[in-house]
Amino acid sequence: MRPLEGVRVLEVAMYGFVPSAGAVLADWGAEVIKVEHAVNGDPQRGLRQTGTFKVEGDPNPNIEHANRGKRSIGLDMSKPEGREVLLDLARRADVFLTSFLPGHRAKFGIDVDDIRAVNPKAVYARGSALGPRGAEAERGGYDMTAFWARAATAASITPSGSAGLINPPAPAYGDTISGTNLAGGIAAALFRRERTGEPSVVDVSLLGSGLWAMGHGIALSQHLGEAWETPPLGTHGSTANPLSGLYRTADDRHISFVMLQPAKFWADVCRHIDRADLIDDPRFATGELIAANTAEAVEILRKVIASRTLPEWTERFATLAGPWAPVQDSLQVGEDPQIRANEYLRKAGELELVANPVQFDVTAPDLAPAPEFAAQTEEILLELGLDWERIIELKTAGAVT
Repeated sequence: MRPLEGVRVLEVAMYGFVPSAGAVLADWGAEVIKVEHAVNGDPQRGLRQTGTFKVEGDPNPNIEHANRGKRSIGLDMSKPEGREVLLDLARRADVFLTSFLPGHRAKFGIDVDDIRAVNPKAVYARGSALGPRGAEAERGGYDMTAFWARAATAASITPSGSAGLINPPAPAYGDTISGTNLAGGIAAALFRRERTGEPSVVDVSLLGSGLWAMGHGIALSQHLGEAWETPPLGTHGSTANPLSGLYRTADDRHISFVMLQPAKFWADVCRHIDRADLIDDPRFATGELIAANTAEAVEILRKVIASRTLPEWTERFATLAGPWAPVQDSLQVGEDPQIRANEYLRKAGELELVANPVQFDVTAPDLAPAPEFAAQTEEILLELGLDWERIIELKTAGAVT
Protein backbone atom coordinates (compact mmCIF):
# COMPACT_ATOMS: atom_id res chain seq x y z
CA MET A 1 0.00 0.00 0.00
CA ARG A 2 1.35 3.41 -0.97
CA PRO A 3 1.50 5.97 1.87
CA LEU A 4 -1.17 8.35 0.55
CA GLU A 5 -3.72 5.73 -0.56
CA GLY A 6 -7.18 7.01 0.30
CA VAL A 7 -6.14 10.69 0.24
CA ARG A 8 -8.16 12.83 -2.16
CA VAL A 9 -6.56 15.83 -3.82
CA LEU A 10 -8.45 18.46 -5.81
CA GLU A 11 -6.03 20.31 -8.09
CA VAL A 12 -6.94 23.65 -9.64
CA ALA A 13 -3.66 24.53 -11.30
CA MET A 14 -1.90 25.05 -14.62
CA TYR A 15 1.54 24.70 -16.22
CA GLY A 16 4.39 22.89 -14.47
CA PHE A 17 4.98 23.92 -10.88
CA VAL A 18 1.87 23.10 -8.86
CA PRO A 19 0.73 20.24 -11.14
CA SER A 20 4.11 18.58 -10.53
CA ALA A 21 3.24 18.56 -6.81
CA GLY A 22 0.01 16.78 -7.72
CA ALA A 23 2.01 14.29 -9.77
CA VAL A 24 4.23 13.46 -6.78
CA LEU A 25 1.16 13.01 -4.56
CA ALA A 26 -0.31 10.68 -7.21
CA ASP A 27 2.99 8.74 -7.26
CA TRP A 28 2.58 8.37 -3.49
CA GLY A 29 -0.90 6.91 -3.92
CA ALA A 30 -3.26 9.88 -3.66
CA GLU A 31 -6.32 10.18 -5.89
CA VAL A 32 -5.78 13.46 -7.75
CA ILE A 33 -8.57 15.13 -9.70
CA LYS A 34 -7.26 17.80 -12.04
CA VAL A 35 -9.70 20.62 -12.78
CA GLU A 36 -9.16 22.10 -16.25
CA HIS A 37 -10.92 24.90 -18.08
CA ALA A 38 -13.99 23.45 -19.78
CA VAL A 39 -12.90 24.58 -23.26
CA ASN A 40 -9.18 25.31 -23.24
CA GLY A 41 -7.85 22.85 -20.67
CA ASP A 42 -4.46 23.35 -19.05
CA PRO A 43 -2.45 25.67 -21.36
CA GLN A 44 0.49 23.31 -20.87
CA ARG A 45 -1.28 20.87 -23.19
CA GLY A 46 -0.54 23.23 -26.06
CA LEU A 47 3.19 23.34 -25.33
CA ARG A 48 4.87 21.49 -28.20
CA GLN A 49 8.11 23.42 -28.69
CA THR A 50 10.58 23.42 -25.78
CA GLY A 51 14.03 24.67 -26.70
CA THR A 52 15.09 22.82 -29.84
CA PHE A 53 12.73 19.91 -29.09
CA LYS A 54 9.37 19.73 -30.86
CA VAL A 55 6.79 17.08 -29.99
CA GLU A 56 4.30 15.98 -32.64
CA GLY A 57 1.14 14.13 -31.60
CA ASP A 58 0.46 12.40 -28.31
CA PRO A 59 1.61 11.43 -25.78
CA ASN A 60 3.26 14.76 -25.06
CA PRO A 61 6.00 14.63 -22.38
CA ASN A 62 5.37 18.33 -21.73
CA ILE A 63 2.02 17.43 -20.14
CA GLU A 64 2.80 13.88 -18.98
CA HIS A 65 5.67 14.72 -16.62
CA ALA A 66 3.62 16.88 -14.24
CA ASN A 67 0.23 15.20 -14.68
CA ARG A 68 0.80 11.44 -14.62
CA GLY A 69 -1.61 9.38 -12.57
CA LYS A 70 -4.40 11.97 -12.33
CA ARG A 71 -7.98 12.16 -13.55
CA SER A 72 -9.23 15.22 -15.46
CA ILE A 73 -12.53 17.07 -15.32
CA GLY A 74 -13.36 19.97 -17.63
CA LEU A 75 -15.07 22.67 -15.58
CA ASP A 76 -15.96 26.34 -16.03
CA MET A 77 -15.71 27.82 -12.53
CA SER A 78 -16.99 31.20 -13.75
CA LYS A 79 -20.48 29.71 -14.17
CA PRO A 80 -22.55 29.16 -11.01
CA GLU A 81 -23.22 25.55 -11.98
CA GLY A 82 -19.50 24.94 -12.49
CA ARG A 83 -18.56 26.46 -9.15
CA GLU A 84 -21.25 24.32 -7.49
CA VAL A 85 -19.58 21.20 -8.90
CA LEU A 86 -16.19 22.44 -7.76
CA LEU A 87 -17.42 22.97 -4.20
CA ASP A 88 -18.99 19.48 -4.24
CA LEU A 89 -15.58 18.09 -5.16
CA ALA A 90 -13.94 20.24 -2.45
CA ARG A 91 -16.27 18.77 0.18
CA ARG A 92 -14.81 15.33 -0.50
CA ALA A 93 -11.16 16.42 -0.74
CA ASP A 94 -8.41 16.09 1.84
CA VAL A 95 -6.26 18.60 -0.03
CA PHE A 96 -7.15 21.60 -2.17
CA LEU A 97 -4.16 22.41 -4.37
CA THR A 98 -3.97 25.56 -6.49
CA SER A 99 -1.65 27.78 -8.49
CA PHE A 100 -4.17 30.61 -8.89
CA LEU A 101 -3.10 34.10 -7.83
CA PRO A 102 -4.90 35.82 -4.93
CA GLY A 103 -7.08 37.95 -7.20
CA HIS A 104 -8.22 34.97 -9.24
CA ARG A 105 -8.84 32.88 -6.12
CA ALA A 106 -11.13 35.64 -4.88
CA LYS A 107 -12.78 36.05 -8.31
CA PHE A 108 -13.68 32.37 -8.60
CA GLY A 109 -14.52 31.93 -4.92
CA ILE A 110 -11.83 29.33 -4.22
CA ASP A 111 -9.77 31.07 -1.55
CA VAL A 112 -9.04 29.53 1.84
CA ASP A 113 -12.24 30.76 3.49
CA ASP A 114 -14.36 29.62 0.53
CA ILE A 115 -13.01 26.08 0.61
CA ARG A 116 -12.99 25.88 4.42
CA ALA A 117 -16.66 26.97 4.43
CA VAL A 118 -17.59 23.67 2.75
CA ASN A 119 -14.73 21.57 4.14
CA PRO A 120 -13.23 22.86 7.40
CA LYS A 121 -10.67 20.03 7.53
CA ALA A 122 -9.19 20.53 4.06
CA VAL A 123 -5.46 21.14 3.79
CA TYR A 124 -5.20 24.21 1.56
CA ALA A 125 -2.00 24.24 -0.51
CA ARG A 126 -0.94 26.99 -2.88
CA GLY A 127 2.08 27.48 -5.06
CA SER A 128 3.12 31.00 -5.98
CA ALA A 129 5.91 32.75 -7.81
CA LEU A 130 7.05 35.15 -5.08
CA GLY A 131 5.44 34.04 -1.81
CA PRO A 132 2.20 34.87 0.02
CA ARG A 133 3.38 38.11 1.66
CA GLY A 134 4.98 41.37 0.56
CA ALA A 135 4.24 43.98 -2.08
CA GLU A 136 4.63 41.47 -4.94
CA ALA A 137 2.50 38.65 -3.55
CA GLU A 138 -0.10 39.31 -6.27
CA ARG A 139 2.42 38.93 -9.10
CA GLY A 140 2.79 35.78 -11.16
CA GLY A 141 5.93 34.28 -12.60
CA TYR A 142 7.67 31.21 -13.94
CA ASP A 143 10.64 29.16 -12.86
CA MET A 144 12.90 31.13 -15.22
CA THR A 145 12.00 34.41 -13.53
CA ALA A 146 11.44 33.59 -9.85
CA PHE A 147 13.50 30.42 -9.30
CA TRP A 148 16.37 30.77 -11.76
CA ALA A 149 16.94 34.50 -12.21
CA ARG A 150 15.76 36.17 -9.02
CA ALA A 151 16.92 33.53 -6.52
CA ALA A 152 20.59 33.79 -7.59
CA THR A 153 21.17 30.61 -9.60
CA ALA A 154 21.56 32.28 -13.00
CA ALA A 155 24.12 34.81 -11.77
CA SER A 156 25.96 32.25 -9.66
CA ILE A 157 26.32 29.63 -12.41
CA THR A 158 27.38 32.03 -15.19
CA PRO A 159 31.15 32.52 -15.41
CA SER A 160 32.37 36.10 -15.05
CA GLY A 161 32.87 37.82 -18.38
CA SER A 162 30.33 35.67 -20.21
CA ALA A 163 28.23 37.27 -22.93
CA GLY A 164 24.83 36.84 -21.34
CA LEU A 165 23.59 34.43 -18.69
CA ILE A 166 23.30 30.65 -18.59
CA ASN A 167 19.71 29.46 -18.98
CA PRO A 168 18.07 26.67 -16.96
CA PRO A 169 19.31 23.23 -18.06
CA ALA A 170 15.88 21.89 -19.00
CA PRO A 171 12.21 22.91 -19.14
CA ALA A 172 10.36 23.07 -15.80
CA TYR A 173 13.64 22.67 -13.88
CA GLY A 174 12.66 24.99 -11.03
CA ASP A 175 8.99 23.98 -11.37
CA THR A 176 9.75 20.34 -10.65
CA ILE A 177 12.02 21.04 -7.68
CA SER A 178 9.47 23.47 -6.23
CA GLY A 179 6.61 21.03 -6.85
CA THR A 180 8.40 18.33 -4.89
CA ASN A 181 8.87 20.81 -2.04
CA LEU A 182 5.14 21.54 -2.12
CA ALA A 183 4.25 17.84 -2.10
CA GLY A 184 6.45 17.36 0.96
CA GLY A 185 4.76 20.26 2.71
CA ILE A 186 1.35 18.78 1.96
CA ALA A 187 2.42 15.41 3.34
CA ALA A 188 3.60 17.12 6.54
CA ALA A 189 0.28 18.99 6.80
CA LEU A 190 -1.65 15.74 6.41
CA PHE A 191 0.46 14.22 9.18
CA ARG A 192 -0.27 17.21 11.44
CA ARG A 193 -3.99 16.92 10.72
CA GLU A 194 -3.86 13.22 11.50
CA ARG A 195 -2.20 13.94 14.87
CA THR A 196 -4.08 17.09 15.92
CA GLY A 197 -7.18 17.31 13.75
CA GLU A 198 -6.03 20.77 12.62
CA PRO A 199 -5.66 21.55 8.89
CA SER A 200 -2.92 23.82 7.57
CA VAL A 201 -2.46 26.36 4.81
CA VAL A 202 0.69 25.28 2.94
CA ASP A 203 2.68 27.78 0.90
CA VAL A 204 5.64 27.11 -1.38
CA SER A 205 6.98 29.63 -3.88
CA LEU A 206 9.36 29.38 -6.81
CA LEU A 207 11.40 32.18 -5.23
CA GLY A 208 11.65 30.42 -1.87
CA SER A 209 12.56 27.11 -3.51
CA GLY A 210 15.22 28.79 -5.62
CA LEU A 211 16.74 30.37 -2.52
CA TRP A 212 16.65 27.02 -0.71
CA ALA A 213 18.45 25.32 -3.62
CA MET A 214 21.15 28.03 -3.37
CA GLY A 215 21.02 28.03 0.43
CA HIS A 216 24.60 27.01 1.17
CA GLY A 217 26.08 29.56 -1.22
CA ILE A 218 23.72 32.30 -0.06
CA ALA A 219 24.65 31.64 3.57
CA LEU A 220 28.34 32.01 2.69
CA SER A 221 27.65 35.17 0.69
CA GLN A 222 25.59 36.82 3.41
CA HIS A 223 28.25 35.96 6.00
CA LEU A 224 31.29 37.05 3.96
CA GLY A 225 29.72 39.92 2.05
CA GLU A 226 30.68 38.54 -1.37
CA ALA A 227 28.60 37.18 -4.24
CA TRP A 228 29.19 33.56 -5.18
CA GLU A 229 31.00 33.33 -8.52
CA THR A 230 31.58 30.23 -10.60
CA PRO A 231 35.06 29.79 -12.09
CA PRO A 232 35.57 30.24 -15.85
CA LEU A 233 34.66 27.28 -18.01
CA GLY A 234 37.52 24.84 -18.44
CA THR A 235 39.14 25.59 -15.10
CA HIS A 236 39.49 22.96 -12.41
CA GLY A 237 36.77 22.95 -9.79
CA SER A 238 39.01 23.66 -6.78
CA THR A 239 42.09 25.78 -6.14
CA ALA A 240 43.14 23.63 -3.19
CA ASN A 241 42.13 20.07 -4.07
CA PRO A 242 43.09 18.22 -7.27
CA LEU A 243 40.63 15.46 -6.41
CA SER A 244 37.60 17.76 -6.55
CA GLY A 245 36.93 18.84 -10.13
CA LEU A 246 36.31 17.80 -13.72
CA TYR A 247 38.66 15.89 -16.05
CA ARG A 248 38.28 15.29 -19.78
CA THR A 249 38.71 11.75 -21.16
CA ALA A 250 40.14 10.59 -24.50
CA ASP A 251 36.66 10.29 -26.06
CA ASP A 252 35.76 13.90 -25.14
CA ARG A 253 33.67 12.91 -22.15
CA HIS A 254 34.25 14.09 -18.58
CA ILE A 255 34.70 12.59 -15.14
CA SER A 256 33.80 14.38 -11.94
CA PHE A 257 35.94 13.76 -8.84
CA VAL A 258 34.59 14.92 -5.47
CA MET A 259 36.98 13.63 -2.82
CA LEU A 260 36.90 16.28 -0.14
CA GLN A 261 39.71 14.62 1.85
CA PRO A 262 42.42 14.39 -0.82
CA ALA A 263 45.12 12.96 1.47
CA LYS A 264 42.80 10.05 2.31
CA PHE A 265 42.25 9.11 -1.36
CA TRP A 266 45.45 10.23 -3.07
CA ALA A 267 47.27 6.88 -2.96
CA ASP A 268 44.21 4.95 -4.16
CA VAL A 269 43.71 7.32 -7.11
CA CYS A 270 47.39 7.03 -8.04
CA ARG A 271 47.13 3.23 -8.11
CA HIS A 272 43.98 3.30 -10.23
CA ILE A 273 45.59 5.56 -12.85
CA ASP A 274 48.84 3.49 -12.94
CA ARG A 275 50.88 6.27 -11.37
CA ALA A 276 52.00 4.61 -8.14
CA ASP A 277 55.15 6.74 -8.35
CA LEU A 278 53.08 9.73 -7.25
CA ILE A 279 52.16 8.11 -3.91
CA ASP A 280 55.54 8.93 -2.36
CA ASP A 281 56.11 12.11 -4.34
CA PRO A 282 57.16 14.68 -1.70
CA ARG A 283 54.95 17.32 -3.37
CA PHE A 284 51.88 15.32 -2.35
CA ALA A 285 52.98 13.76 0.94
CA THR A 286 50.34 15.44 3.12
CA GLY A 287 46.98 17.12 2.75
CA GLU A 288 48.61 20.52 3.16
CA LEU A 289 51.18 19.77 0.45
CA ILE A 290 48.52 18.44 -1.90
CA ALA A 291 46.60 21.69 -1.43
CA ALA A 292 49.72 23.79 -1.96
CA ASN A 293 50.61 21.89 -5.16
CA THR A 294 47.11 21.56 -6.58
CA ALA A 295 47.99 23.17 -9.91
CA GLU A 296 50.80 20.64 -10.54
CA ALA A 297 48.64 17.70 -9.48
CA VAL A 298 45.80 18.87 -11.74
CA GLU A 299 48.10 19.02 -14.77
CA ILE A 300 49.36 15.49 -14.08
CA LEU A 301 45.84 14.12 -13.66
CA ARG A 302 44.60 15.93 -16.77
CA LYS A 303 47.25 14.27 -18.94
CA VAL A 304 46.69 10.82 -17.49
CA ILE A 305 42.90 10.88 -17.63
CA ALA A 306 42.97 12.28 -21.17
CA SER A 307 44.84 9.12 -22.23
CA ARG A 308 41.88 6.75 -21.88
CA THR A 309 38.18 6.74 -22.77
CA LEU A 310 35.33 7.05 -20.32
CA PRO A 311 34.39 3.32 -20.67
CA GLU A 312 37.98 2.41 -19.85
CA TRP A 313 38.03 4.64 -16.78
CA THR A 314 34.58 3.42 -15.74
CA GLU A 315 35.92 -0.13 -15.64
CA ARG A 316 39.08 0.89 -13.78
CA PHE A 317 37.30 3.14 -11.29
CA ALA A 318 34.73 0.50 -10.34
CA THR A 319 36.94 -0.24 -7.31
CA LEU A 320 37.98 3.37 -6.61
CA ALA A 321 37.24 4.22 -2.98
CA GLY A 322 36.56 7.93 -3.46
CA PRO A 323 33.37 9.45 -4.93
CA TRP A 324 33.45 10.00 -8.69
CA ALA A 325 30.91 10.04 -11.51
CA PRO A 326 30.71 10.20 -15.28
CA VAL A 327 29.26 13.43 -16.64
CA GLN A 328 26.09 12.38 -18.51
CA ASP A 329 23.51 14.14 -20.64
CA SER A 330 19.73 13.70 -20.61
CA LEU A 331 19.91 10.86 -23.15
CA GLN A 332 22.85 9.02 -21.64
CA VAL A 333 21.15 8.67 -18.25
CA GLY A 334 18.76 6.19 -19.86
CA GLU A 335 21.66 3.76 -20.36
CA ASP A 336 23.01 4.07 -16.81
CA PRO A 337 22.70 0.65 -15.10
CA GLN A 338 22.54 2.23 -11.63
CA ILE A 339 19.59 4.38 -12.69
CA ARG A 340 17.90 1.31 -14.15
CA ALA A 341 18.61 -0.82 -11.07
CA ASN A 342 16.81 1.72 -8.88
CA GLU A 343 13.98 2.20 -11.40
CA TYR A 344 14.37 5.96 -11.42
CA LEU A 345 12.93 5.84 -14.95
CA ARG A 346 9.54 4.14 -15.12
CA LYS A 347 7.01 3.33 -17.83
CA ALA A 348 3.87 5.48 -17.77
CA GLY A 349 1.70 4.35 -20.64
CA GLU A 350 3.71 4.75 -23.84
CA LEU A 351 6.40 6.95 -22.29
CA GLU A 352 9.23 6.54 -19.85
CA LEU A 353 9.11 9.21 -17.17
CA VAL A 354 11.37 10.05 -14.26
CA ALA A 355 9.84 8.84 -11.01
CA ASN A 356 9.81 11.24 -8.09
CA PRO A 357 12.96 10.69 -6.01
CA VAL A 358 11.24 9.27 -2.92
CA GLN A 359 10.81 5.50 -2.58
CA PHE A 360 9.02 3.68 0.22
CA ASP A 361 10.04 0.19 1.31
CA VAL A 362 12.68 -0.01 -1.44
CA THR A 363 9.96 0.07 -4.09
CA ALA A 364 9.69 2.39 -7.08
CA PRO A 365 6.24 3.90 -7.68
CA ASP A 366 4.03 2.58 -10.45
CA LEU A 367 3.36 5.45 -12.84
CA ALA A 368 0.17 5.89 -14.83
CA PRO A 369 -0.07 8.21 -17.86
CA ALA A 370 -1.56 11.68 -17.66
CA PRO A 371 -5.28 11.88 -18.47
CA GLU A 372 -6.51 13.19 -21.77
CA PHE A 373 -8.23 16.53 -21.43
CA ALA A 374 -11.48 16.19 -19.44
CA ALA A 375 -11.41 12.42 -20.00
CA GLN A 376 -13.00 11.54 -16.65
CA THR A 377 -15.59 14.35 -16.49
CA GLU A 378 -18.68 12.14 -16.59
CA GLU A 379 -17.10 9.51 -14.35
CA ILE A 380 -16.31 12.09 -11.67
CA LEU A 381 -19.77 13.69 -11.88
CA LEU A 382 -21.42 10.29 -11.47
CA GLU A 383 -19.27 9.69 -8.38
CA LEU A 384 -20.67 12.94 -6.97
CA GLY A 385 -24.14 11.41 -7.27
CA LEU A 386 -25.32 13.39 -10.28
CA ASP A 387 -27.62 11.60 -12.71
CA TRP A 388 -27.31 11.78 -16.47
CA GLU A 389 -30.12 14.30 -16.76
CA ARG A 390 -28.22 16.72 -14.52
CA ILE A 391 -24.93 16.02 -16.33
CA ILE A 392 -26.56 16.90 -19.66
CA GLU A 393 -27.90 20.12 -18.12
CA LEU A 394 -24.39 21.05 -16.97
CA LYS A 395 -23.00 20.33 -20.43
CA THR A 396 -25.71 22.39 -22.06
CA ALA A 397 -24.96 25.30 -19.73
CA GLY A 398 -21.24 25.07 -20.63
CA ALA A 399 -20.36 24.40 -17.00
CA VAL A 400 -18.59 21.12 -17.80
CA THR A 401 -16.90 19.72 -20.87
